[in-house]
Amino acid sequence: MNLSAKDLPELQSELSEQLGQVEELLLESVQGSGDLVDPLTSHLAKAGGKRMRPLLVALCGTLGPNPEPEKLVQAATAVELTHLATLYHDDVMDDAPSRRGVNSAHIEWDNNRAILAGDVLFARASRLVAALGAEAVDFHAKTFERLCLGQLNETFGPQGGEDRVEFYLQVLADKTGSLVAAAASFGALYSGASDEVREAVALYGDRVGVAFQIADDILDLVSSAEVSGKTPGTDLREGVDTLPVLLLRRQAAEGKGDAEVARILDALAGDLSADEDLAQVVSAITNHPVMAQTRQLARDWVDKAIDALAPVPDGEAKDALVLFANSMIDRVA
Repeated sequence: MNLSAKDLPELQSELSEQLGQVEELLLESVQGSGDLVDPLTSHLAKAGGKRMRPLLVALCGTLGPNPEPEKLVQAATAVELTHLATLYHDDVMDDAPSRRGVNSAHIEWDNNRAILAGDVLFARASRLVAALGAEAVDFHAKTFERLCLGQLNETFGPQGGEDRVEFYLQVLADKTGSLVAAAASFGALYSGASDEVREAVALYGDRVGVAFQIADDILDLVSSAEVSGKTPGTDLREGVDTLPVLLLRRQAAEGKGDAEVARILDALAGDLSADEDLAQVVSAITNHPVMAQTRQLARDWVDKAIDALAPVPDGEAKDALVLFANSMIDRVA
């Protein structure tokens, strides 16, 4: 997740230095357990990633009058370690073959080791948070609880007459928005910002997280394998209903779907193991108006995130947060 020096002329050097320190502490934190364990626990960290959450900690760390650089680095690293831990677990639950252009940990080492590696990373995140004090420990625990409940609720699915699209958006908020909100909140806390500003950026982060995941749903369909590291439509093949599909199902349930919607849903119910069959369904969805509707929903969530920044004083830091939010959907424009 890059914001250029042109976008942030005064913040860029400060952010670069802090993010470099986060990267050093992150790579140190995913190692240190010996030759058998280190390759596993460092697998995804070394594979890359956007480092969106550490960047948000750094940005919000400029909002207050008394930034604490060491605590900002520790908090940013802890949030990223927590995120990494969830990726190990998610890939096991989803039986995902790859992540960040490399084989998933459970493919390389098996399910048990991948799960335990995620546990180790969460333990190391917890140790970093413990050094920040009781308030940070409580906040981090509540964030992780919400994240896990979001994942758990997803396994149960919507109940009774619950709207599937609204349920899905709430799952995105709980699974992704919660940790993005934590990143923003930690940054504001260790900048000395007011409680009002901290609450504002937490709400902002929650909404940015939803927009980010909606954009990911779009990218699953439109990104090439070279860019995303996975075959377009991988979620469809795995039977995962992402937002475009849920919107199509809603149209059909409300009697608003046309023949093309029916054809797409029929295809999704079939066997998509062949690349040609998958490519046909992906093409049908990407050429359907539902993609414009999905992009608009991502835009709406970004706009709501920016609206949440109203209590934040005007300045370069706030401008940077607006740019950060817009970057969530610039990649699918």
